[in-house]
Amino acid sequence: MALVLTEEQSMLRDSARGLISDKAPVSHLRHLRDSKDPTGFSKELWQSFAEMGYAGLLVPEEFGGSGLGFMEAGIVTEEIGRTLMPSPFLATSVVAASALNRGGSAAQKSEYLPKISNGSLLATLAIDEGAKHRPLQTNLQAVRAGNGFKLSGAKALVVDGHVADLFIVAARTAGAAGKREGLTLFLVNSKAKGVAIERTIMVDAHNAARIEFANVELTADSVLGEVDQAAGLLDGILDIGRGAVAAEMVGLSDEVFGRTVEYLKNRKQFGKLIGEFQALQHRAAQLYVDIEITRAAVMKALQALDADVAKAASAVAVAKARAGTTATRAVQEGVQMHGGMGMTDQFDIGFFMKRARICEELFGDANYHTEQLARARGY
Repeated sequence: MALVLTEEQSMLRDSARGLISDKAPVSHLRHLRDSKDPTGFSKELWQSFAEMGYAGLLVPEEFGGSGLGFMEAGIVTEEIGRTLMPSPFLATSVVAASALNRGGSAAQKSEYLPKISNGSLLATLAIDEGAKHRPLQTNLQAVRAGNGFKLSGAKALVVDGHVADLFIVAARTAGAAGKREGLTLFLVNSKAKGVAIERTIMVDAHNAARIEFANVELTADSVLGEVDQAAGLLDGILDIGRGAVAAEMVGLSDEVFGRTVEYLKNRKQFGKLIGEFQALQHRAAQLYVDIEITRAAVMKALQALDADVAKAASAVAVAKARAGTTATRAVQEGVQMHGGMGMTDQFDIGFFMKRARICEELFGDANYHTEQLARARGY
């Protein structure tokens, strides 16, 4: 399949870019940070997202969604990356919607997917328990109790966890940490007895939370998918999230590149435009090449997800690893080429550096995905 957008996808990109750039420029993020907004994103803008059909982009039409694919979701996240817009789109509309659509029962889909589509329900995946992304190291315990389960343990870095209405929690119902067998996904109401939420504002001024589960009682109907057999379902959900984050990093990198090139064209030093210095031209040219290669890798991964999520793991790992290293290089070059002012909080380029650092870690950094690729090939 050609690594170019179709006419319909180009229209979606232009529509999303117009809305996001108009309603949520980088100054929007700065305002939310400086005002210590308790939500961390604009509820009005999220409602506009829902009305435009973005909130239900991956939700089937029978549940009120658009029924589009992961390529289209990546187009929207790329535009979000250009302005660093704080939004529940990744956690709710991409990851949670995909989890419910792929693993949910008919009753679960009917209950939750329409609410995601209309923007009235926020949901998020609670997976990591330590500083690094290691999904198989899940140790939160789900013990059988009567006709249901009791959850005990904690999750860290739960994206938008402080505002979520629903948690999709990975827990261990059998086996030991590190094993694929014995993982189960549960749907947990954020207001359930025994759930404690601590908001953590990340370095990039986006939001996450630490969630404590103290003997949280759940019925058997709260299980998403099959008991003890969630590893395969979780792999697909995480790969979908990784593809979306990689697309966001492409948008972030491209925006930083554009701002940096514009600065090189206007900033004078020693009586010359600094863009005339060959050393900076070479660095800018190499960054452009890196971004375009990464864009192709991410598009290939999203197309692979649309074709068959179960067979897309390698393409997604390449895209996520490549996007992380490219975004890191882009923001480092951007700050360096802007000189001392690039280090100041008053200048927007620093916001991109901080967001790139979070996206690099989210759902696994380059080292994690390189290791996964090596293991898949038997090294």
